[in-house]
Amino acid sequence: MTRTIKCISPVDGSVYCERETVSDEAMVEAFARAKKAQKDWRALSISERAEYCSAAVDAMVAMKDEIVPELAKAMGRPVRFGAGEVGGFEERARHMISIAQGALAPVQLPAKDGFEREITREPHGVVMTIAPWNFPYMTAVNSVIPALMAGNVSILKHASSTLVVGDRFAAAFAAAGLPEGVFQHLVLSHGQTAQILKNRLADMVCFTGSVPAGRTIERE
Repeated sequence: MTRTIKCISPVDGSVYCERETVSDEAMVEAFARAKKAQKDWRALSISERAEYCSAAVDAMVAMKDEIVPELAKAMGRPVRFGAGEVGGFEERARHMISIAQGALAPVQLPAKDGFEREITREPHGVVMTIAPWNFPYMTAVNSVIPALMAGNVSILKHASSTLVVGDRFAAAFAAAGLPEGVFQHLVLSHGQTAQILKNRLADMVCFTGSVPAGRTIERE
């Protein structure tokens, strides 16, 4: 069963878009698809993942002229500030891509009692990002890009008022040729999100939002 989410613009109170939530079955299938895709994605080198992620950033920046007025309609940000959101997204994404090789490198520790010691970085698996409506691109990219660069796959659940931002992320990664299942944007109800947490469908959850919501997620 699905339901319709109406995205209402704070500018004039109009419904600027409508989206259907995924069915419970489709939700479970999306996580299964992600887990399957992660096996091949983690096997890629960091430089190979960087090529995909950089291409996605290029694709997103190319949409700037469409994103700016869309953002104003979606969450009320004046058009003159919209380009700053896209610029901030790009700056953060490119920086995190550029430092991934060093940040994810094994850490060599001094030998001890005849043992060679090393700390290696291992991906979690499926990382779910729950992103807010304010600074919707910059907050989402903070976890989406690091997750992908570290060999995880990403599922994005964006705020109900800024679902179009999730659409843009999906379009950018599709334009980059990202393998199927490595990034997915899901339109979910609060109840479905709670089920994901309760049933441990995600291996890690990155949340930005209110303190009460964060505490609820932590309890789940």
